[in-house]
Amino acid sequence: MIKLTQILPQATHIDAKVCLTMVERTKSRLRIVLEDGRGAGLMLPRGHILHHGSLLASDDGFVVEVIAAKEQVSTARSDDATLFAKGCYHLGNRHVPLQVEAGWCRYQHDHVLDEMLMGLGLEVKVESAAFQPEPGAYGGTTGGHSHGEVYDSSLEKMANSHHHEHCHSHEH
Repeated sequence: MIKLTQILPQATHIDAKVCLTMVERTKSRLRIVLEDGRGAGLMLPRGHILHHGSLLASDDGFVVEVIAAKEQVSTARSDDATLFAKGCYHLGNRHVPLQVEAGWCRYQHDHVLDEMLMGLGLEVKVESAAFQPEPGAYGGTTGGHSHGEVYDSSLEKMANSHHHEHCHSHEH
């Protein structure tokens, strides 16, 4: 088994790729399957969150690029900055891991949250997309505080199922 022990800032070559869900990218110890089918293990320093494009390496220089898996998410949009801010506030108040971009935000799909945001006037679309929430919700190297309790067993089951078919055509 390939043991990935380092996170690299850059690399001159990439030997393999691995597709990981949002939950998997928060783990420092995890058995994984590379896209070519080989088994590997994450044995990384604790406190790091992996992102789409992160580079991992074994002690002997084998380099693996992380690909953010597509997951079922809800993407909420509004051209009204105040309305958008209110929607993000209500999601944050519920400790929901949230990716925030210009005019839109994304979270793990939840029909109750979708209905809440639509009730506020935001447009909500359920889709399959890469998900990279703001790191402050998890602690890690960004100095935020941890809300690990937001994960439920269904997210853990998703993390263990390795949805490799969701690794193509990712957003950045």
